[in-house]
Amino acid sequence: MSDGILSADTRGAKAGRATSPAPARDRAFFRTTITAMAVVIVAGFVLQLAMGRSSFGAPLVVHLHAVVFMGWVAILVAQAWLAAGGAVKLHRTLGAVAVIWLLAMLVLGPLVTVEAARTGRVPFFFQPQHFILANTLTLLGAVGLVVAAVALRKNRDWHPRLQIGAFTLLMGPGFGRILPMPFLKPYAFEIATGVAVIVPLIGMVRDWRVRGRPHPAWLWAIAVLAGTLILARVLAFTPTGAAIFAAVTAGSPAAHTDGLIYPKPPF
Repeated sequence: MSDGILSADTRGAKAGRATSPAPARDRAFFRTTITAMAVVIVAGFVLQLAMGRSSFGAPLVVHLHAVVFMGWVAILVAQAWLAAGGAVKLHRTLGAVAVIWLLAMLVLGPLVTVEAARTGRVPFFFQPQHFILANTLTLLGAVGLVVAAVALRKNRDWHPRLQIGAFTLLMGPGFGRILPMPFLKPYAFEIATGVAVIVPLIGMVRDWRVRGRPHPAWLWAIAVLAGTLILARVLAFTPTGAAIFAAVTAGSPAAHTDGLIYPKPPF
C-alpha cells in the first residue's frame, strides 16, 4: 500500500514488479470501484441513522471503532484517487500511515465485537457465538489480503486487486444496514458479507473483456471471503466455538448464557 497502490500495471509478472505504466482505464476502474464500495458503506450507516435505528449514544469503544474503520475507508478512497491522479509521493506517504492504521483496526475490531457480546449488544438477527467468530475471521481475512497487497506493492497487477479484495471482506456492515437482515436468519451474516462478492466478480468480467482473462487475484479474494465465512459457521457450532464464547463473556451479564440463542429484538 505504501508504494504505488493502484498506480500502474505489470507487464513483467515473473519479475514481480511493473515495467510499464498502467493504462489510464485501469487506474480509473480501480478508483471507481473503490469509490462505489465506499458509497455503499456510508449509505448503509446513513440509512440506519435516518430511520432512527441507530444513534450516537453508543459506548466510547463503538465510536473509536467507527472512527478507525471509516478512516480506513477514507484512506482507501484517497489512495485510489491519488494514484489515478499521478500523485505518487503523497500516495506513498499516505500508504505508510495506512499500515499503522491497520494495526488500530486489528485492535478495535475484535474489541468492539467482544464488547457487544459481553453487554448484550449483538444484533438480534445474529447468534452471539457465531457473531464473535465471523466478525473476527472476516477481519483477519481482510488484513491478510492487505498484507499480501503490501508485499506485492511493486506488482501493479496484483496489488490493486488484492486491496479491493480486502475491502470486499469489510463491506458486510454496509450491506447489512441496507438488506432486510431479520428475514435472512440463520444466514444473515453470510448473506450481508457474501453479497459483496459482486465486486470481485465484476472485476473478473472486466478483466476478461479488457485483458482476455480474469486475473487470479480476484479468485484469491473470493476464496478468502468464502473460507472465512465457512470456517466461522463451522466453528460456531463446535465445542471450540462454545469455549471461545464462554471465555469472551466470562464475568459479564452474558456469562453462562447460550451463545447460539438469538438475542431478543428491540421494542
